[in-house]
Amino acid sequence: MPPTSSNSWRSNLLVLTVTVVSMVLMRTRMTTAAHAASQIVESGKLFLVYGTAWKKEHTAHLVDMAVKSGFRFIDTACQPRHYNEPGVGEGWSGAASHLGLQRSDFFLQTKYTPFGGQDPDNCPYDPQSPIEDQVRISLETSLRNLKTDYLDSWVMHSPFQEFEDTMKAWRTMETYVDAGKVKGLGMSNCYDPELFATLYDMAKHKPKVLQNRFYAASNFDTELRRFCKEKGIWYQSFWTLTANRDALATTEVHELATSKNLNPQTLLFAFLLSLGYVTPLSGTTSATHMQHDVEVMERFQSGEVFFENEDELRVMARYLGMPDL
Repeated sequence: MPPTSSNSWRSNLLVLTVTVVSMVLMRTRMTTAAHAASQIVESGKLFLVYGTAWKKEHTAHLVDMAVKSGFRFIDTACQPRHYNEPGVGEGWSGAASHLGLQRSDFFLQTKYTPFGGQDPDNCPYDPQSPIEDQVRISLETSLRNLKTDYLDSWVMHSPFQEFEDTMKAWRTMETYVDAGKVKGLGMSNCYDPELFATLYDMAKHKPKVLQNRFYAASNFDTELRRFCKEKGIWYQSFWTLTANRDALATTEVHELATSKNLNPQTLLFAFLLSLGYVTPLSGTTSATHMQHDVEVMERFQSGEVFFENEDELRVMARYLGMPDL
């Protein structure tokens, strides 16, 4: 073979080898990023959750993309008004099949939404039926939509106007924990510390999750977050980036992010994870941002310390306008 052909052959072989190695490394990253959700939960390490609200017909594609980026914790709701729950089921299961992942590699969380939060023209259950039946049908629908026979977390989307109805729904949800269909329960859109504490005291199966907006109008849920920290409850923040855009745009935050090899958005996620009890939601539709989010989560889970002490945490809290950690 002439020297030029030999060099060309070696060059092509090198390119092919690099390509194959890159593909293997990429597949390894996709199958191990954020590792198995069940192992993360058992380890006590915190994580980011991929939020699926408002994604409509793009839901399946975006969930598929999120899983391939490394997300393993996924949040949705049995509420067609704001969520495409069947799309979530299609997205995670399709990505899992492609990557060779199992159901236990994922943490699937959905919600029972009381009728007040539903679209009256597209409700998954008969609103005239008893609350117990609404809860049952919502669960059956979610399991079918999500292509699973159990939920890792089932959240009440909001309290009822009457606390008696809230407890009636909660008691019904508890029966499915007893039956092994649900691993844990939670509450969302609850900004009343007294109500949440009362629910906690009365519950047989204590809430493991409180999912709320993280913003100044609620005083950043200071009292509720303190309660979650004391009781070992995951505080799941949503609207995290959108509600704090002004703070993230400041020179101080940009400089702090740069010093930690982060951007302002991932700095906020790193800050919340560093509090020790917050599992923020990311609802990004950008593949690049998904990768950034997974990278900061992996850095945190690998033991990297972003904030050396409480004083550093309080500096970031001050930039955000948070009255306390």
